[in-house]
Amino acid sequence: MAQTSVTALHRETAADKTRNLTKMALCVALLAISSYLAFPLPFTPAMVVGTTIIVNMTAFILKPNDAFLVLLAWLLIGAIGVPVLPGGSAGLGRLVGPTGGFYVAFAIAAWLMSKLLNGSNSFKRMVFLGIAVGMPVIYVGGCVSMYLVAHMGVWATLVAAVFPFIFGDVVKVVAGAFLATRINALMRKN
Repeated sequence: MAQTSVTALHRETAADKTRNLTKMALCVALLAISSYLAFPLPFTPAMVVGTTIIVNMTAFILKPNDAFLVLLAWLLIGAIGVPVLPGGSAGLGRLVGPTGGFYVAFAIAAWLMSKLLNGSNSFKRMVFLGIAVGMPVIYVGGCVSMYLVAHMGVWATLVAAVFPFIFGDVVKVVAGAFLATRINALMRKN
């Protein structure tokens, strides 16, 4: 009898691991696909990208280390030359260029948002964390890279890396939180 319950527990653990790895792989794929939903703005090297929705969703459906690994995998795939970075770009130069700080900050923001979410499925909490934690972390990363690489002044950096994106990023946080609550609810049913 004890042997049967241990085996059942082991099967649940294996199924949970498989489910989690599948979610992680799907998040990497969605990051790659969403990177093609991008359009440039004439006054900044940064683009408006759909990737931000998936970064938020990833943070809200995965554990912190898993969310970080997903973003790290996406970055490494892009760094080796697979065109999965925003706008269908690729290469290590993209990560150390004027917008590279945004992409690196995606990984940090995803880990931090997931850590602070602590497994909650509260839509309001997700939106709050996305706006109060994720967006500032991503903006700081983008500002640092633009300031250092593009040699912009502080005001010019804010105009190029933050101000034009605030409204759209709030909408993308809400979209990411909406998707995450639905996915989390579906995963709990199965």
